[in-house]
Amino acid sequence: MKLSQSKKILIFLIFLPFVLISCKGPEGKFKLPGGDARKTPADPQKRVEQNLKEGRGFRFDDALKKRGGVFDFASSNELWRASLDVIEFMPLSSVNYSGGIIITDWYSEGNSPNESIKISIRFLTNEIRSDALQIKIFNRKCTDSYLNCKLTELDGNLKKELTKEILKKATRYKIEQATDYKHPDIKKKK
Repeated sequence: MKLSQSKKILIFLIFLPFVLISCKGPEGKFKLPGGDARKTPADPQKRVEQNLKEGRGFRFDDALKKRGGVFDFASSNELWRASLDVIEFMPLSSVNYSGGIIITDWYSEGNSPNESIKISIRFLTNEIRSDALQIKIFNRKCTDSYLNCKLTELDGNLKKELTKEILKKATRYKIEQATDYKHPDIKKKK
């Protein structure tokens, strides 16, 4: 049984008062909004400030301000930049800097269209070290025009070479950044 949009709205409006009435305070007692009038300042400006400090309400001008923690740009993370540069020839399927993962789409060279690879790079730390990356390479061999495919995970030389190349390039980026901006972790060569 499918409900039309207007029936869904009507059901929502009918149940909304019950949901609002069932709101209870931390002691399990019904609590009216606003709290104890003796504890709230009479001055509206002070009342607004107190509500904002307690986390109740918001200002529209605050909604336009940027919120959240301090985030570095992806271009300042050497491992991230190096990884994207090393696999730049492959089409990307999913890239999420805050989640720390890069996933390529299936890639095959022109000479073997029935065989393709896919690479997944997960960042375990921002430090440039051998255990900072978790790289998975998948191989797909198909017959009958992609109808009968066999997927396998490669764990050989290609994975090691890819990790090595990303780490070398990331180290090079860190040295360049240190010489340009006097990075505190790396001392300038004289």
